[in-house]
Amino acid sequence: MVTAQDIFTIASKKEFQKITLKVFRHQYDNNTVYRDFCSFLKKDKQNVKSVIEIPFLPIQFFKSHDVISSKDAIQETFTSSGTTGMVTSRHLITDLYYYEQSFRQAFSQFYGNIEDYAVLALLPSYLEREGSSLIYMVEDLIEGSNNPESGFYLNNYDELIDKLVKLDESGQNVLLIGVTYALLDLIEKRNFNLKNTIIMETGGMKGRRKEMIREELHDELCKGFGVNKIHSEYGMTELLSQAYSLGDGIFDCPRWMDILIRDTEDALSYIDYGKTGGINVIDLANYNSCSFIATQDLGKKYPNQSFEVLGRFDNSDIRGCNLMVY
Repeated sequence: MVTAQDIFTIASKKEFQKITLKVFRHQYDNNTVYRDFCSFLKKDKQNVKSVIEIPFLPIQFFKSHDVISSKDAIQETFTSSGTTGMVTSRHLITDLYYYEQSFRQAFSQFYGNIEDYAVLALLPSYLEREGSSLIYMVEDLIEGSNNPESGFYLNNYDELIDKLVKLDESGQNVLLIGVTYALLDLIEKRNFNLKNTIIMETGGMKGRRKEMIREELHDELCKGFGVNKIHSEYGMTELLSQAYSLGDGIFDCPRWMDILIRDTEDALSYIDYGKTGGINVIDLANYNSCSFIATQDLGKKYPNQSFEVLGRFDNSDIRGCNLMVY
């Protein structure tokens, strides 16, 4: 039995590996979709003895199956964004405590106390639909900031511009978290020279603008907002944890999350640091669903355990998580 406390108090790589193997055995026993997938690969609890031997479930299974490792009632269903007629992913959540602990502690790990910030959220395409895990997280961060100036913005750009300038000039630490196309819309209306504001993009052109490579996008956003770095969040419906980039597109994981890079020619093999491959994610916060996800993202991992996201496999759906195709 692994508890939430076990997961969110991981303090070393050895401890991470030990708990990861325990989570694998729990999900093998309790998740029929995952167990069937493991059996197809001739993997079971007896012959998986290290983290790199654990099978990673293709992320597409969240579109076609109920990926769940608990018999408890469903508290929330998070769904992915998609165009009309597209089959979207469903992440069935039986215990929201895991999600709340994950994003609260990860934010604290990378940014400190949420009460030190005013949180402004420019997420129109997410606000306009149901079931967004990003909206759930940002709502909680806004509430946790205990700042009356924090809040969501839909298409009221002029009001947001006034609030952003006023707060920044007052010396208030501000976090502006926005979907990519909306941040670009904002700087077309006004150029800023922000001194106390973090700009965090969550990815996503949503078909509103042409895709841009990350360097081009971040350069444009830096100039428009008058900041030195653009921060990013790497998250998706199928994960209850997020990795963060404090600039230059280099991401780091919270302590209960890790990235492995698989060979694009052999999905069961892994490649060396600095080489491009498919991103596999271990997310122990997914205790009640599946913690071992083979994404459709391409990336590189570096010796200091940071990683970079480079694009998508060609046959992947266009979706809302943090990706700009190269």
